[in-house]
Amino acid sequence: MTVTIKEVISKSDLKKFVKFNNNLYKDCKYHVPDLIDGEVDTLSRDKNPAFEHCDSIYYLAYKDNKIVGRIAGIVNHKANEIWNQQYARFGFVDFIDDNEVVDALFDAVEKWAAEKRMNAIHGPLGFTDFDHEGMLVEGFDLVGTMATTYTYPYYPEHLERLGYKKDADWNEFHIQIPKEIPERHARISEIVLKKYGLKILKFKNAKEVRPYARKIFELLNESFAPLYGYSSLTAKQIDYYVDMYIPLLRLELVPVVIREADDEIVGVGICLPNLSLALKKAKGHMFPFGWIHLLRALYGKSEVVDLYLAGVLPEYQSKGVNALLFYDLIPVFNKIGYKYAESNIELESNQKVQSQWKYFDTKHVRTRRAFIKHL
Repeated sequence: MTVTIKEVISKSDLKKFVKFNNNLYKDCKYHVPDLIDGEVDTLSRDKNPAFEHCDSIYYLAYKDNKIVGRIAGIVNHKANEIWNQQYARFGFVDFIDDNEVVDALFDAVEKWAAEKRMNAIHGPLGFTDFDHEGMLVEGFDLVGTMATTYTYPYYPEHLERLGYKKDADWNEFHIQIPKEIPERHARISEIVLKKYGLKILKFKNAKEVRPYARKIFELLNESFAPLYGYSSLTAKQIDYYVDMYIPLLRLELVPVVIREADDEIVGVGICLPNLSLALKKAKGHMFPFGWIHLLRALYGKSEVVDLYLAGVLPEYQSKGVNALLFYDLIPVFNKIGYKYAESNIELESNQKVQSQWKYFDTKHVRTRRAFIKHL
């Protein structure tokens, strides 16, 4: 039967677009469902401030009157200006294992990109680095994390069949948490604290976080600037993410390194208890009972912690500030009972961040890829 491609116009269709991912993977034990309302907000022009500098279009594929695929086309004009390119992005992409379906979806989004006068399309990418990015190409037999998305092994096979090539890879690691702070990290940390006049700040409640929240994201803007496809967050985007993430934080897992002289932030680590099982139990819904599973996961017992975000000001990189984060976190991890950490995605080309794992018992467990096709 012929595949029909329909543009998502109504809010009802947008919910269908979001729900398709959870429906496709409902029997997959490795998939971690996204919260439906959160995804709808991300894709809504009246909710997500990224639309101040992004265009987008969403398509659903139908076959036998059933939804069998979805794809988003995105143009981040700010990123294109920063990186001096005319690229569209594809993202939020899912499909059944069917050549006709995949061909129709990518044909639609490629034609849209060409109409926007783009000369290439790459992805999977979202509006910002805080959306899911990369397609799984290695590590299909592991449960994902909240920060990533699971995809079936046939996905990259279809991309390659359509002429897409590797543009960038991200690696993910399992890191065994040592019982004690490694001697090297302890020694470096004590030196760095004194040499640069730094201290480690910890928050006791959300009220204490607020004065530093915007500064944390401004630091991330600076530290992430050289990374693949990154465009700095605007003030409105920072406010959007502050409101989104503060309720999720377990504050003992968020060390902030500041200069004592002026209280300026030079480094931050943001960790979260692994929420994968809780999100699976919630099945995409915060209400009526999904929030209970998430709350239990945030403050209950777990063997896994996610290293969600870390950033260091460029002028302090390679000066031992990263060691300070572990200096603070390792005793906290052991007190809570974590056995290992998920690194989440790290660019294969980012040797600075990957070199820090050589002092730990570490295993490379997943690889995700951004593909590109010139139009």
